[in-house]
Amino acid sequence: MTTVTELQDQIRAALGERPLDLLVSNVRLIDVYRECVVETDLGISGDRIVAVLPGAARAAKQVIDAGGRFAIPSFIDAHIHIESALLTPDRLAEVIVPTGTTTLLVDPMEVANVAGYEGLAEFFRSVPQLPYRIFVEVSSRVPTAPGLETTGGELGPAEVRRALDWPNTISLGELDPSKVLEYQAPYLEKVLDAHARGKIANGHAAGLAGRDLEAYATGRLADDHECVTLDDVRERLALGMTVIIREGSSERNLHDLISGIVREKLPTRHMLFCVDDKFSGDLAAEGHIDYNVNQAIRLGLDPIAAIQMATLNAAEHFRLDDRLGALVPGRLADFILSDSLDPIIPAQVYVGGQLVAENGHLVVDVAPLDYAPWLKDTVHLLRGDQAADYTCLATGGHARVRVIEIVPDQIINYFREAELAVQDGELWPDLTQDVLKIAVVERHGKNGNIKVAFAKGFGLQRGAIGSTVAHDHHNIVVVGTNDADLAACARTLAKMHGGFVAVAGGQVLAQLPLPVAGLMSDHPAVDVNADLDKLNAAARALGSSLNSPFMTLSFVSLPSIPEAGLTDMGLVDVRTHQFVSVLL
Repeated sequence: MTTVTELQDQIRAALGERPLDLLVSNVRLIDVYRECVVETDLGISGDRIVAVLPGAARAAKQVIDAGGRFAIPSFIDAHIHIESALLTPDRLAEVIVPTGTTTLLVDPMEVANVAGYEGLAEFFRSVPQLPYRIFVEVSSRVPTAPGLETTGGELGPAEVRRALDWPNTISLGELDPSKVLEYQAPYLEKVLDAHARGKIANGHAAGLAGRDLEAYATGRLADDHECVTLDDVRERLALGMTVIIREGSSERNLHDLISGIVREKLPTRHMLFCVDDKFSGDLAAEGHIDYNVNQAIRLGLDPIAAIQMATLNAAEHFRLDDRLGALVPGRLADFILSDSLDPIIPAQVYVGGQLVAENGHLVVDVAPLDYAPWLKDTVHLLRGDQAADYTCLATGGHARVRVIEIVPDQIINYFREAELAVQDGELWPDLTQDVLKIAVVERHGKNGNIKVAFAKGFGLQRGAIGSTVAHDHHNIVVVGTNDADLAACARTLAKMHGGFVAVAGGQVLAQLPLPVAGLMSDHPAVDVNADLDKLNAAARALGSSLNSPFMTLSFVSLPSIPEAGLTDMGLVDVRTHQFVSVLL
């Protein structure tokens, strides 16, 4: 927080009564308010911009000649589950900051589902030490589906109010439709609590249209990051909802949406960018919000409009525009220097007037975060380590079953039907139909629940893969061709305190330990990404053709995205929020 003395010094620097701390001369500044490029100098005092008008000679303690580079406000990710990057926040810095993202708006529902309020407090304890900014979208639905899943922690209205009072909180996190359309009082209370504190409430309006969407907006949800079609975009804009265009590891929405937006010349001032869920390997290979911006420009969006979506639009929507989103006096000196606007490739990245990254690499040291031991010991398996735990009983010679069919590069899925053989009273997968056995195993040490179903689209011809990243309850989820390998996955995941694994014939082919809440690694990003590459290669060797099989696996257990979700308590029809039988 700025002190009065610091503010006085900044005003004196703006008046020329004291030297600037930093003068970045000879820049082409992106003016996101007037939507133009201005040739000028950028004056900084402390951590704030104090001068941008061209033509004035100013004294400065340090002068940098930008050589005509573009000065761009650094990027804001409007909605991210930071845990999905698989890295602790200190390790994530080396991946995202060099790309020009210096602000994350984080919904930490994954840690909350594992470890509750105390887990959240422990997770964010060291945020001020990072070379980028984190603001919290307080998780509104922990658990996501009460009565339909077992979680390690819960956030009720009292815990949400406590978190909303944190100084770095900016909103209530995404709230799924059932809580609003069924006007459930505890969740609406959380919305009103956020509004009472001058904060917005984020939406999650997957699949909604017409009257249902109108009722959802009536519930005072401000935005939606679940748009899949251009009709979704149009309808949300018509209702005054901000559209957050997502491009994650398994949620690839940007191409179709931006193409339509450009084709139909839709206004973009109420559109933002996010990744939602994106593995660190994909961040390293593709980029972060810079990828969204550059892809949008490549698809024909005006560069300044694309920059606005990643900067000013996000800051205004989340009521952070008093400090972020534009290069004007009084705002924090968070900016990128780039040689071009198409593409934008950050040559230098500044946070609070300090150089933090250059030519694709961090140039500051980041102190490792030291979490409490209990946050690294969250996998407590009561059952699931034996093949017999995955038996699915049936009578007769054949049985018709419900099957979860995944959609490549999306997190939605559909119910399908299949006929499977019954041998010795047990249902078996059918590799010729690409119908595999899938199971969710409770891992919080509460009840030992295991539920088994069938899934289509993973393509495995042998072996199994497994994960403790399983939205949003984060129990163990395994999919494979045989019960013995499913059990081997669960044993391995418990032994390494969480992570990803690929198994065949009882042998571990590849693994990635994620011991922090069973969701994240505190190892260097390059090591985590290398292990994830080995896992993806192992999944391909087992027969999968999915681009991101482990991200896809992590969403099959989500009971809030249509149509199906498998939890430790059963197979859920997301449309009715009821358990349904695997057997038809």
